[in-house]
Amino acid sequence: MNALVVDDSRVMRRLLRSLLESVGCVVEEADSGEDALARLAAATPPPALLLLDWNMPGMSGLDLVRTLRSDSRYAHSRIVMVTTETSVTRMTEALVEGADEYLMKPFVREALLEKLRLLDLPNPSAAPAIPR
Repeated sequence: MNALVVDDSRVMRRLLRSLLESVGCVVEEADSGEDALARLAAATPPPALLLLDWNMPGMSGLDLVRTLRSDSRYAHSRIVMVTTETSVTRMTEALVEGADEYLMKPFVREALLEKLRLLDLPNPSAAPAIPR
């Protein structure tokens, strides 16, 4: 499964990439909403999964959700907001605008895998356990 991680933090992009690759995803990264749109324009087919930060310079993650949900090419892409925005109001706004799930930073690996399970994306139960 193809995924796109959109976050202005290189560290967060790499962390999410690593977690997604551990469950078999092919991951591309974008550092802004504008960068994401450019990458998506070239992607055929569109990624099945998009993980978006809310707070980015330029186009916010919420603006990106709105843009994607207004384009039928992304109707089947699953969108997860991965953000420090923790208020119920923000979470509700993102879900109303078209996000499929919401994951608050900081998070643990199991929380991300649970979101993938809820979205029927890939089989996270087959993922290797984190060494303790």
